[in-house]
Amino acid sequence: MDVICPLDVEFSDKISLLLKPPSSEDVQNYFDKIIEERQCIGLKIKQDGEFGKGIYADSEFKEGDLVLKDQMLVGAQHSSNKVDCLVCSYCFRFIGSIELQIGRKLYLQQLGSSVRKECDTETYSHISKKCRLDDSSDEEDDSHRTSHNEGSCSNSQQKETVPLPEEVLESLLKGDVKLPYADQFNLPSSVPCPGGCDEAQYCSKFCADADWELFHSSLCTGKNSVSSSRESILKFIEHANETNDIFILAAKAISSTISRYKKLKEAQTEQQVRFTGQNGIDSSGFSFLLEAWKPMSMGYKRRWWDCVALPDDVDSCDEASFRMEIKELAFQSLDLLKKAIFVKECAPLFSLEIYGQIIGMFELNNLDLVVASPVEDYFLYVDDLPDKEKEEAERITRPFLDALGDDYSASCEGSAFFPLQSCMNHSCCPNAKAFKREEDKDGQATIIALRPISKGEEVTISYIDEDLPFEERQALLADYGFRCKCKKCRGENP
Repeated sequence: MDVICPLDVEFSDKISLLLKPPSSEDVQNYFDKIIEERQCIGLKIKQDGEFGKGIYADSEFKEGDLVLKDQMLVGAQHSSNKVDCLVCSYCFRFIGSIELQIGRKLYLQQLGSSVRKECDTETYSHISKKCRLDDSSDEEDDSHRTSHNEGSCSNSQQKETVPLPEEVLESLLKGDVKLPYADQFNLPSSVPCPGGCDEAQYCSKFCADADWELFHSSLCTGKNSVSSSRESILKFIEHANETNDIFILAAKAISSTISRYKKLKEAQTEQQVRFTGQNGIDSSGFSFLLEAWKPMSMGYKRRWWDCVALPDDVDSCDEASFRMEIKELAFQSLDLLKKAIFVKECAPLFSLEIYGQIIGMFELNNLDLVVASPVEDYFLYVDDLPDKEKEEAERITRPFLDALGDDYSASCEGSAFFPLQSCMNHSCCPNAKAFKREEDKDGQATIIALRPISKGEEVTISYIDEDLPFEERQALLADYGFRCKCKKCRGENP
């Protein structure tokens, strides 16, 4: 039996307008403005009939050159990664101190809430209070596009670790213990959530205010949340953590659209009152909703349940049933989100069609969000010390490294949608790739040249492992809705 959302029927005309592809002129103007604002020197957006839009070099790039640093439109740390890494909830930079990062992770692991176990909101809310203590401190990663299969926690075998006494960990958390050479790795101090929740922390007031304005004011579970039901938010987040945290991204996308809508309408109302002395704004405000939706309208979309890759353990004869289960899962998530943040004037955003298209856009366009851990850098620094200094330092650091085990180097991991990067088309012989350099300390997408790129040449990345055999590559790319015809595929096509 098909899932029917009443809002899809009630607002079908407005939903169609929201999902109508933007004109070529609107697309060009939007991305030209982004390129100018972000000072993306040497890049241009071009459109063609076969591949839609693409990014082209407007100047020459040498091998290894930085081609693009792209700020995310929306991003989220995986719920299963929050035990391992304390990062800014807006830019995903590590915060606190080396001691706090180590002590917090070990404390949570020894509570039995490690990253390899089921993560739920209620538990995280409880333990985050314990680990949100004041701190006094003011290898390179490849990144690829990512798909989200149901469930976000993974399991792997780990080397046996050596637990530390709780009083030692509490001393680390309180800042009573200073590790040797940790002052070489200064991290920004933690700034609390403006709404008073324990889940979100930031590297600066700028990030705290930006996140609050764009996303978090609606999704915060703290006392200053603008949501009508904090309990409903908790239920929505718990459901996302237990099923698929891509729903968190979708909620952020809707929250930010509502925030832009309110800001646009408020500005227009103030202007109207200033010049006429009365409010003549249409109460429906749909034109403002269309404008607020514009950043989301630019991404390539398909319904999530239509485009999500069929898992290997699902037989092709069961595909229809699997896709219906995915649709039902999205409906359950949407129902919880509506109870938490529904805004009547923005009702079309809470239709299943819009929700499914938003999630599908993320499924097809997301890039892994990866930020290397300063804890790994710290232990590598100690390991590279001259023998005498290393021996002295390791008398203190070795018990902590043994307690951390194989996961000592865990990076911040999540998923994000980047507006410019999402315009980059695929090639099985790409001339660029997503790659975190040593100096890249936050969640921005970083694209570097794999080989020289000539002026006028399209900048391409690979959505998959380009070293796979031809047929396997084509099968994987079918999930993105196209058959690759790059130079490599044309040469290998039987």
